[in-house]
Amino acid sequence: MTGSEVSPSFRLAYVPGVTPTKWVRIWNERLPDVPLTLIATPAAEASDVLRDRGADAGLVRLPVDRTVLSAIPLYAETTVVVIPKDHVVAAVDEVALADLADETVLHPLDDTLGWERPPGQPAFERPATTADAVELVASGIGVLVVPQSLARLHHRKDLTYRPVTDAPESQVALSWPEDETTPDLVEEFIGIVRGRTVNSSRGRTPTPPQPKARRTDKSAAARQKPAAGKNPRGGAKGGAKPGPKGAAKGGAKGGPKGGPKSGGKRGKPGRRP
Repeated sequence: MTGSEVSPSFRLAYVPGVTPTKWVRIWNERLPDVPLTLIATPAAEASDVLRDRGADAGLVRLPVDRTVLSAIPLYAETTVVVIPKDHVVAAVDEVALADLADETVLHPLDDTLGWERPPGQPAFERPATTADAVELVASGIGVLVVPQSLARLHHRKDLTYRPVTDAPESQVALSWPEDETTPDLVEEFIGIVRGRTVNSSRGRTPTPPQPKARRTDKSAAARQKPAAGKNPRGGAKGGAKPGPKGAAKGGAKGGPKGGPKSGGKRGKPGRRP
């Protein structure tokens, strides 16, 4: 098989916490002839994977190196603090960073929030990963501040989380290697994540609009002449119009008020004198 005969495919990298399921489903519906391969990638390695062409595009966390990568921000996540279920913070609906001042706040090496200075008291050492930090929270070593999707990803029955109102947010973006011209399949995926319809002028060649069926003009049909030999009301052509309301079939209804009615019941004959 020559290079020109190779079937096209699309490789999408995604970082922990990001769920591409909806967009992949739409891709498969619109481009069933182009397989999409998902590549799970640690957040810290996502830029290298894209830069080295290990994927055509990626769902990553900002920031990325804009000198070599293009990026479209998609959404920002709520930041939460992960705590044991019996922790005092579990009794409230939300907290501020100041409420964590006396807590040991774990700061994993794969942190995605880009703190200038993490809140609370630092732990003796930094956990290698967020998963490791969650295990330490369950052991009562400290608490962990992360994007909500990561708290859900590492959910445990003995842990819960609460929103942190003034913490930095993590932004998720679609990113791909910087080129003079954006590849067609990347442009297709951009259209999907931005909600473009299948007939968008920036996606594939739009399907030409189908001609609408002509609507029957009922009023015009009603004005057409009746067929030969038939009266519009069912009578013979040329027949008299129906008489006034109340007229009997075949003749007029009885005469003036008080007069004898035609076709009435015959009375008994009177006696002869």
